[in-house]
Amino acid sequence: MYKEYRGMTRTDAVEALYQDMAARHRSRFRSIHILKVVELEKTDDVKRPYMKQLLTKNLKFPLPHRVPKTAGQKLFVGKRPSTFF
Repeated sequence: MYKEYRGMTRTDAVEALYQDMAARHRSRFRSIHILKVVELEKTDDVKRPYMKQLLTKNLKFPLPHRVPKTAGQKLFVGKRPSTFF
């Protein structure tokens, strides 16, 4: 089985593999045998489409719950903040 994971370190990627396999297939870490961990240098080496979509230039994510902070605003106010822009 071939898997691709993103992580800041190799241990983060291996930990993500263990968590994903436990969530999707209910497998325990003692029953998973990792043969090789390789850092992909080029974007052409990426095979999975869910990883290719993260390699696009100018990638942006929505910011759905933004609360504007103003200087001098009281800590407690009588109404809820509006997060819809």
